[in-house]
Amino acid sequence: MEVEERLLKYISIKTPCDENSDKVPTTSCQFNLAKILADELKDLGLTKVILDDKCFVYGILPATPGYETRKKLGFIAHMDTVQEFCEGEIHPVCTPDYNGEDLVLGDSGRILTTKDFPHLKALKGRTLITSDGNTILGVDDKAGIAEIMQLLEILQTEQIPHGQISVAFTPDEECGSGAAHFDFEAFDAEVAYTMDGDGEGEIQYQNFNACEAKFEINGKNVHPGSAKNVMINAVLIAADINNMLPRYEIPRYTEEYEGFYHLLSIHGNEGYAIAEYIIRDHDTDSFEARKNTLRHIEKTLNELWGAGTVALTLTDEYKNMECIIKEHMYLIDYARQACANANVPEDISPIRGGTDGCKLSFKGLPCPNLGTGGHGYHGPLEHVTIEGMEAAVRVIVELVKIFANE
Repeated sequence: MEVEERLLKYISIKTPCDENSDKVPTTSCQFNLAKILADELKDLGLTKVILDDKCFVYGILPATPGYETRKKLGFIAHMDTVQEFCEGEIHPVCTPDYNGEDLVLGDSGRILTTKDFPHLKALKGRTLITSDGNTILGVDDKAGIAEIMQLLEILQTEQIPHGQISVAFTPDEECGSGAAHFDFEAFDAEVAYTMDGDGEGEIQYQNFNACEAKFEINGKNVHPGSAKNVMINAVLIAADINNMLPRYEIPRYTEEYEGFYHLLSIHGNEGYAIAEYIIRDHDTDSFEARKNTLRHIEKTLNELWGAGTVALTLTDEYKNMECIIKEHMYLIDYARQACANANVPEDISPIRGGTDGCKLSFKGLPCPNLGTGGHGYHGPLEHVTIEGMEAAVRVIVELVKIFANE
């Protein structure tokens, strides 16, 4: 199979996670893809193939004779997608010889524009794969899965010498909970890379420090006709909280290493309301300053409206893995060399989010992130090119060669 055939096969199997579920995995549909991947790993000759009860798939490609002492290298991708825009069937659309201009997505009313995605102009002449605009495509992260599978096939069909290669396909990455159940013994690797980035050539080892913030607001609801100096409208206080935050420190106006406050929802009524945020920053001190800003808002509003009116809960999610990877910078050097060998321009950039590799790095498995060739994740504007995926495969093939000859 070619890498695009694998992608089209995998995205036809819907695997949305469920952020509101406490099950592992959060949705049983993820097993539908996991079973297929486990069978394919066996067909590709991997040993110790495992599909466990938590929907993790593991497999090992034994080292080429004479290369058993090389460092054990792993590759990881996640099977789940976001749960939004997953209601209907996924209908991929291939556009050969894409003209690099705005593209109408089926009858959805949505348009993939060069204004929103300036990189589209550089994709002119490639074969572009999108959805029909009504659903996600599932490139995040089924492109990564397809590329890892293609790597395994190439290593064997072309008889490329290599050390032990460990593979894992994980559930619930989009919920942020998948890595909590990762079986390091079954994976059996010393270092690894997640295939979960954007454009080909992307190399990432700096991610956000992240936390969730929830304000619970206890108002005082009375009849509006007799509300003077009595009513405390919880929804209006929730709006005040957002107005007390820096107006332009939100995702729309930030990039690269700039952090943000992101309002997820405000819901409730006059008597009780909740405002939910995620907070992100690459710099540890700035991250703590952002959390202190929220604490100060809580304190100020309680002084204004009375003790207990506002209660803030901060829940840390993950930390910047740079502090781990900087002790293993050869992983980045090798990735840069692999890009050069594959004739793919490198792009060292920060992750404006998180990956399984972040949490795995803090658990003892250094794990930078590599690009898959995809763009526009988490919505109906997702897209990828066949050529971008092929470039991502060339990079990891070269990476395996570098590890084999270290």
